[in-house]
Amino acid sequence: MDLNAVRMFVSVAQTGSLSAAAERLDIPLPTLSRRIRELEQQLKVQLLERSVRGTKLTDSGTRLYEHASRGIEALIESEQAVISDQAQLKGRLRLSLPPSFEPWWDVLSAFQDRYPQIQISVYTTERRIDLIEDGVDVALRVGMIAHETMVARRMLTYRHILVASPTLIERLGAPSGVEALHGYPCAVWTQGAHATWQLGTVVFKPDAMLSTNDYAHLRRRALVGDVVTELPPFLAASAIREGTLLALLPEHPLPEQHINLLYPSHRHPSAIVRAYLDFAQGYLGYLAQVSSTSD
Repeated sequence: MDLNAVRMFVSVAQTGSLSAAAERLDIPLPTLSRRIRELEQQLKVQLLERSVRGTKLTDSGTRLYEHASRGIEALIESEQAVISDQAQLKGRLRLSLPPSFEPWWDVLSAFQDRYPQIQISVYTTERRIDLIEDGVDVALRVGMIAHETMVARRMLTYRHILVASPTLIERLGAPSGVEALHGYPCAVWTQGAHATWQLGTVVFKPDAMLSTNDYAHLRRRALVGDVVTELPPFLAASAIREGTLLALLPEHPLPEQHINLLYPSHRHPSAIVRAYLDFAQGYLGYLAQVSSTSD
């Protein structure tokens, strides 16, 4: 969700009109109007009822405002609280991320907007690195954490989605159940071992025509109608909204995935590391709170 658009919406709700909000925010009225429309399209709800007398919140708009205004106020308070710290936090932050982990690119961009004097070095790898040996301050890990020498801070929980293109489903029909997937061309993410899909209570072993450790490759093959595969939601959601991918067997969900930030337990975290951990958790928590209003 676009945080700037949410802040614009809150201003419109507080001032009672688009023109007053545009004046308060010092942005052109057409720009403000366009950003509000884009926010409504993203949430798939109408937030404002517009008339010559001004604007009025819809029920959905009222619900979003109640959640978002508290979050915006908290962000403003946090921003004011760290103004003095921003001048002091200067240095390098060394991070490890999985390949193509797009959600975190926005987190890092927003973090550097807040702390412009912090330089970030990102080491991208699927390998379970040794933070001390590889000189990494904080690593992002997906999955269970079983490392006594590391401190893990939970960030996100999500599920992968089983997908296929409409053209493939038109050709073969929608699978009637998990076992019916044996009749479909499947592609799997794996780092060498034979992959399995935990679909609800059923463990399915696909006879994979393609195995790779690159989700972007799997997404491409699914989009062109070659395969059924499972994708993380950040790679599948926009295609599902656009209708270029279909979610399959939603009654048999894949297991939850957990995202954690790890740092060494015997090393006292620096001010930069603490700022990064707290910022990431607050940023993601706010997005989750606001996004929940679109349900």
